Parts: sequence; C-alpha cells; structure tokens
Amino acid sequence: MQQIQNYVQGEWVSGQGEELIARDAIHGTEIGIVSSAGLDYEAILDYGRKVGGPALRKMTFQERGRMLKALALHLVKIKDQFYETSFKTGATKIDSWVDIEGGFGNLFANASLRRQFPDLPYYVDGSHAPLSKNGTFIGHHIMVPKRGVAIHINAFNFPVWGMLEKIAVNLMAGVPAVVKPSEYTSFLTEHVVREIIASKILPEGALQLVTGLGRGILDHVTTGDTVTFTGSAATGKKLQALPHIIDRSVTFNLEADSLNASVLGPDVEPGMPEFDIFVKEVQREITTKAGQKCTAVRRIIVPEDKIDAVQEALISRLQKTSIGDPRMEGVRMGSLASSIQVERLAENIARLKNSQEVVYGDLRDFEVMGAQKDKGAFVSPTLFRNDNPFTNTDVHEVECFGPVSTLIPYKGLAEAAEIANMGKGSLVSSIITADDKIGREYVVEAAHMHGRIMVLNAKSAKESTGHGSPMPLLTHGGPGRAGGGEEMGGKRGVLHYLQRTAIQGHPDTITEITQVYQPGASRPEAEKHLFRQHFEELKVGETVYTHRHTVTDADIASFAQVSGDNFYAHVDATSLEGTIFEGKVAHGYYVLSKAAGMFVDPRKGPVLLNYGIDECRFTKPVYPGMTIGVKFTVKEKIDQEKRSEDDIAKGIVKFNVDVYDEEGETVALATILTMVKKMDQSV
Repeated sequence: MQQIQNYVQGEWVSGQGEELIARDAIHGTEIGIVSSAGLDYEAILDYGRKVGGPALRKMTFQERGRMLKALALHLVKIKDQFYETSFKTGATKIDSWVDIEGGFGNLFANASLRRQFPDLPYYVDGSHAPLSKNGTFIGHHIMVPKRGVAIHINAFNFPVWGMLEKIAVNLMAGVPAVVKPSEYTSFLTEHVVREIIASKILPEGALQLVTGLGRGILDHVTTGDTVTFTGSAATGKKLQALPHIIDRSVTFNLEADSLNASVLGPDVEPGMPEFDIFVKEVQREITTKAGQKCTAVRRIIVPEDKIDAVQEALISRLQKTSIGDPRMEGVRMGSLASSIQVERLAENIARLKNSQEVVYGDLRDFEVMGAQKDKGAFVSPTLFRNDNPFTNTDVHEVECFGPVSTLIPYKGLAEAAEIANMGKGSLVSSIITADDKIGREYVVEAAHMHGRIMVLNAKSAKESTGHGSPMPLLTHGGPGRAGGGEEMGGKRGVLHYLQRTAIQGHPDTITEITQVYQPGASRPEAEKHLFRQHFEELKVGETVYTHRHTVTDADIASFAQVSGDNFYAHVDATSLEGTIFEGKVAHGYYVLSKAAGMFVDPRKGPVLLNYGIDECRFTKPVYPGMTIGVKFTVKEKIDQEKRSEDDIAKGIVKFNVDVYDEEGETVALATILTMVKKMDQSV
C-alpha cells in the first residue's frame, strides 16, 4: 500500500508502523498508510532553525516576496493534478477550488506585500523618536525574524489552504516552518508539498512536513518558536497550556472552531434582493465543504416576523442540494472528510435535538449520487429551529462540524447582537441589510465578540467573497471561543513572526542600522548630482544642497494664476485680519514646486520618473522677501525586479526634501518617490 510520507531533514521518509489508514471519503477505499511514529522531532525542529532559518534570513523582504510569487506561479501551472486528489477528501470542484487555488492566492497576496517592506532582511517600524534636546540621541524600532521555527498544526478541512495561508506569512517574514496537517487528509497536503520541494524554489529547510499523528512535535519547542493551532478549542487550549510552552514564552496562536452567526436585518422584507441574498448566502455556508468550515454559519438569526418565510425559502434551497461523488455532474455537496467525523457530527446533532426542533434533514434518509451511502462519509444537511434561544442555550455551546445550522428569531437589532454574542466569541459574523445605519449599529454592538464582520447588501453581493471566506489581507481569528488569535492580516501577519526591538543612538548610527535617513544624521554633499547617479551608486544620506531663491509677490501672483488657487491668504492682503498670517503668504504647493525646480537636474539621466509624494508638510509660512533653499537627501532605496526580459532594470528611491529659509528653519518637508535606472541591466 502507498505510504503517505513525511518530508523532514531534507528527505522523504516513512514513519514506523501504521498510525492510520487514509481512506477515500467518497468510496471508503484505502489510499495509504499514514505514520510519523519514530521521527526525531528535536532534530527536525533544530534542522529548521539551523538550515532553513539562516537561508531565509539572508534574503531581503523583496527576495522573499519574489520567491513566494515564483512558487505561486509554479503551483498554478500544475494545479489540475491536485483536484483529483482533493476529490478523495469529499470535496466538490468548488470546494477544492477554495482550498487549492485559495491557498495559491495566499501566496500571491503575501508576495505583493513586499512593496510595503524595505529592501532589507529586517523591518524598520514606524518613525524615529527624539530623545534629546539637540537631536544627537534618538530612538527607533526595528523588527527582525525570530530565530526559531513555526510549527503549524492544521485541521482536516483545508489541507492545502490551511498550510499555504500560514507558511506564506512565516516565509515572508524569514522564518522556516514545520507543517503538521490532519492525518485524515494529509495525503493531499503531501501531494502539494512534494511539488513544492521538487520545484527547489524554497531554500532547503524552509519547509518540513509531518503527515501522521505528530505525537511529541511540541516537546522540543523553545524561545523564538511559534506554534499555530487550528482545530477544536478544547485541544488547542490543552496544547497552549503545556508547561514548557508557558515557561519558554513560546508564541502560540489558537484559531478554534466557533458558532458563527448571520443576521437578517430588520429592514429586509421577502421580495427584496437582500432577502434572497441572505437565504442564498446561508444555504451556501451550510453546504460548502459539507459545512466543514470553521467560519460556517451555525446560527441564523432573523426577525421573529420573518422566520417562517426564511425557513420556507431556506428549506426549498436545501432540498435542491444533490449529495454524492463530487466527480459527477450535478453533485452540489460531497461528503465529510472521514467516517469519524460522521460519528462526531451525529453525537452533536443528538445533543441539539434535546433542546430544539429539526425542521429539515435526516442523517439516515437521503439520496446519494454515484456512490454507496454506507461506504462514504455522507450526511444530509440538517436545519434546526430554536424559538427560545435564551432558555434553550445548547445552540450557543454545541458545534456540529458539518452541514448543520439553526434558525433563531429576534425581537430587535440589539437582541440580535446579544444572541450573536452568546456564542462567546466567533471568527465571523455577518448582517444582510439594505440600510447602512443598521449595518453600522450591528457592527458597533457586535464587533467586540467577532474577529470579522461582513455587512452585505445588493450593491456589494455580486463581488462579495462571502461570509465564510477569510481573506489574506484581513485578520483571521476571533476572541473567546474562537481562540483569541490572529492569522493572515496582510502586513500584520508578517509582523507576528518578527521580534520588535527598540534601538537608541546617534542619528548617524540609527541611519546605518535602518538604512533610512534619520533627522539629524550627517548629510555629506554628493560629489555628483543625485539625478546623475544610477540606483547602485546612490548612498543613503548623500545630499544635494541647492542654490537659493528669494520669493517675490510676483512669484505668488503668477502661481495663483497658473494653478487657479486664489485662496484669500495668497492674493488678498486686506482679508488677513483674525488669521495667523502677517501678510500675503506663498502657496505651500508653490514652495514645493519651486523646490523641485531647484533640486531637479533637468538633463536626461538615470531617473526615469517621479511617481508620488509622501509625508508632505508645510511647517512655516513663507512671505515675500524670504529666501529658501533645499537639502535634497537620499532617504531610502528599494530594489525592484524586472517584469520581463524587455523591462528596464530599476529600483525605487525615496528622497527627503527639506526646504529651509534664511534662518535655517524648515518651511516644508516631503518625501518624493522616484524610479531610478540601474547600471546593470541584466538583473
């Protein structure tokens, strides 16, 4: 029989014996032996720290981002082969698309984050903090990759997305990973990892895989390591409370299944687009991945005078849900991932039956297309109704991890939020309403108990990603029952794997460490104008000191005419009583425009274009008769990759523009962004 292998310490190895027989969730046939018994976890974690960690830390954020992009492009090219394996987990084509290509999307999204990071292996956080009177001692923060390994313990429901949404973040940060997927669906994770390793896009040691039970995988974690757990709250809390995890201050991120709620706004009536949107959204959340999503709608909260209409419409849609082999045309819902999940689901449905009524569904009486019901892990969608949610509270405690949800009535919007919050913390809630004020009211009342809230209406429904879809650039996690953790979140997620450290010293020292010019640092005069230098030649801190210009009334009048900006302070000296101005004042944009005319070298050279201004401030009024000059300084350099063979090799250079007057005081500050050509056009 096939061995579902582990990839550790640079090799594909089989575990000892047999921990589990992986089975096709549709037909019950054997896929392979799963085992990680006998693996040396101390050596595995050490391998990640000593081999994968140094290789990743040598790379800049730009290089790591390009690495993720290359990996995503590679996997997209061969994506079709993963779908056949995914069908064996019980997933339909659409379910598999979410898992497989949604995972690839996480790689692309995190790769794009490189534009928000410096061209360094570490991150410069925020701006400087002045710490002395004369500016010779300042502070700053940097964030460096942690020197440990990320151990990801994932759930069975998303064997591809669950891995990629996590490793995309730690790899971007420069931290290696050991992935431990659920043993029940690890055969799909193994398939993807084999292709990742074979591509040689990641440095060796950056990714290791444990496909079996993983007993002992956390025994050797230490300071600098990060553990992420996705699964049941009970198991996650036990792991989080392990003494050595607490003693060694190991970062632990818990993302647990939760009792997510969707609310129909009190303004929505049958026949409105939002009514149909709500019913469709809830039905989709019940049946997608056969309800095996940590974000699925478990509680359907509707106005009490609409509950019968919603029940009727929802049952009508559920009746059209064909169950069976996802390879067959017309099948809309596959199976659960394994027979053990069917047993657990049946137990929890029985618990809920004690306190609420089943209005649709029967675990024994349903049809299956293209497969034998008793061979696969098939279940029917089940819809409950609970008319007394404040008395019959099992619905707020018991989660059925499958296609199961409960209709609950509410009297007013405040009560709807109260009911939603009785789940004691969730990953996501949603409200479907045509009234933005109702949406605002619900969000404000419910946000403290939910990690994400989707407000949906007819205007956004067509492009909405849906109640149950966490997005790479938004945080995924939630308070209370949901675990209190955060995953993804765009840049926030990457920072999770970095250690923030305060640094102090002279501005020259802090400039050298951050590779960003700091106020008060030395500004050596450039021997050659900065616009005459290629990207590689420019040095942070080098400065052009321009000639000076005395501002005149004619300058101000001319700029007003050209720009059309005839604001009274610039053109009418008789209207200044009661203002802060002593007389007609030059436009701030005139000062900046004049500064550009002073610091620009107009001849054709390496500077390709100026594409923006950041942090522009006008700090002191400029009156006719005042003389201004400019200190034009290289502030920061960021490398860019060529988009094609024909593209120009270039980088982004940020210049600090400091406009000062005859007293040496700054009157305007700005950062301009330029695209500068490289000398070496081969890179």
